[in-house]
Amino acid sequence: MIPFVRDIDVVHGRRDQVSPLTQRVIADNPGPFTFTGTGTYIVGRPEPGSAVAVIDPGPPDDAHLKALLAAVDGRRVSHVLVTHTHRDLSPRPSLRRSDRSGHPGRPPARPHHPRLRPLEEDEDDDFAPDVILTGGEVIPGDGWTIEALATPGHASNHMAFVLREENALFSGDHVMGWSTTVVAPPDGDMADYMASLDAVIARDFAVIWPTHGAPITDPAPFLIAYRAHRQAREDQVLERLAAGDRAIADMVPVLYAAVDKRLWPAASLSVLAHLTKLARDGRVTAEPAAGLDAIWSLRT
Repeated sequence: MIPFVRDIDVVHGRRDQVSPLTQRVIADNPGPFTFTGTGTYIVGRPEPGSAVAVIDPGPPDDAHLKALLAAVDGRRVSHVLVTHTHRDLSPRPSLRRSDRSGHPGRPPARPHHPRLRPLEEDEDDDFAPDVILTGGEVIPGDGWTIEALATPGHASNHMAFVLREENALFSGDHVMGWSTTVVAPPDGDMADYMASLDAVIARDFAVIWPTHGAPITDPAPFLIAYRAHRQAREDQVLERLAAGDRAIADMVPVLYAAVDKRLWPAASLSVLAHLTKLARDGRVTAEPAAGLDAIWSLRT
């Protein structure tokens, strides 16, 4: 079982000093994908006149922008860093005064199946970063050092950020303490996600700060359980095929019986991600082609 961390003291718009070099402001956008709301992180010294980095500025909400600017007041925003280009965390124009902002990878493409409601965290198509990061870049700041760590999977352009002084990872949506992460094709990719998870595990971080929810303060056992859950879900998909299920719509009510039904459309896409990976691995086939409406079978 994953040791989820769901207890968090939330006052939307409040600036919380969560570590010596990190402050957090949580937006008032709670929901099935965002939990208690988007957490925007301010990295740097709290003294007036210092330069800080803002990670995942948050949704297009005037109240959150006002709270964030108040939290930064007296300091200079030298960098705006974005873990991925979903609308619940992309930068607002008032925060584009920085020297650099960045997101990694190729431009994402995340079309939705016509029968599905658009996911809450759809793409911010208007976001054009000043600097595109690819992973491995080191960003020196005013008393802090951030390293870009490429973590594709949840989104093809997902980037996590390492605060070297605290051995801390700002994980975006790649790893969340309150829930597993949606991996939704075509932009989400399960094979990439698992490889990224292995890369995070190998770093042995002291703490993980997700964009949604509380910090993970004991990452090693959490990440092992997180990965084991994904592998178990893949095994369950194979078991459903062996039991005679042929459509994703038949699998989801069984595999996600204990999950809020509002999340079943997203769960369908996660099952599709597992099946797509299994098809690449040569273990399943799809007719006429891989997709939500495909008929799936075990390869014999």
